[in-house]
Amino acid sequence: MPARNAPMLDSTDRADSGSTRIAMAALAGQSVFLGCNWVVMKIGLRYASVWPFAAMRTGLGAVALFLLILVLKRPMRPKHVFLTVLLGLLQTTAQIGLLMWALESGSAGRTSALVYTMPFWALLFARLFLGERLMRIQWLAVSLAVVGLVAILDPLNLKGSLASKLMAVGAGAAWAASTIVAKKIRRRGPVDVLNLTAWQMLFGTIPIAVVALVHTTRPIVWAPAFVGALVYNVILATAVAWFLWLYVLQVLPAGIAGLGTLATPVIGVVSSWLLLREKVGVFEGVGILMILAALLVLTLVGVTARRQAQSVAVAAARAPARVRLPE
Repeated sequence: MPARNAPMLDSTDRADSGSTRIAMAALAGQSVFLGCNWVVMKIGLRYASVWPFAAMRTGLGAVALFLLILVLKRPMRPKHVFLTVLLGLLQTTAQIGLLMWALESGSAGRTSALVYTMPFWALLFARLFLGERLMRIQWLAVSLAVVGLVAILDPLNLKGSLASKLMAVGAGAAWAASTIVAKKIRRRGPVDVLNLTAWQMLFGTIPIAVVALVHTTRPIVWAPAFVGALVYNVILATAVAWFLWLYVLQVLPAGIAGLGTLATPVIGVVSSWLLLREKVGVFEGVGILMILAALLVLTLVGVTARRQAQSVAVAAARAPARVRLPE
């Protein structure tokens, strides 16, 4: 028999606990899909040029997202078209194009770490364009990321894959700039995230498709490995990953969900080492660890801020209302 004073869980508590477990599993799956995709993209580029592969990935990904909108019965009509086009040019055209261009000549693990300098560029852009102030701990994270970035770029040995490294950094910066545009869109009113993602991907695919038509260095080899890589990118790394991410954001706090951002480059580095046998130099290894440490600092800041806000809200709810008596 249960103890007399043991807490009893009602159906709501059990449902919340079950939803949390499902959301944690979804977060783990999303992180694995995106982390392993660095290796999958690298394999796909063995059989196709950068721009045709990127165009098929983003174009078919947009189709998959629109199908998901229909299935979930979300709004189809785009909002804030000009800003959505700008978002697509940054988040899809520049980010996807540059990161896949970087992958063509650079290692998957190093590219994933450099692209995920995005949060630090976002902090700096938010300070410059949105007037948001950085806390001291955030400056620490930015400093760690800068040191890691310099270590990976290896300024004492600027040859070989420097162009690939700079393109990966550019992809991270473009991704960060897209977050500033997304914030401006949200400030104009509520917007459906899935709808916004689908339309920006469609708009961003158009320039990639144009480049693919006029600049293709070699024909596509429709080998089973390439077809598998394309299907993985369209289904698992785009449609399924975004669906899981939207579910995670509905159930888990933003700080906990941000742990997925930390896990993705870690999985990218480890999977490229295990599956592609990519070697990591001393400077690159130190730089990757510094960037991951900086991401961990930002994640802990987000979790702490979330908990403090929840504590304040709970304290305010429990505080008795002051009633002023008539004199």
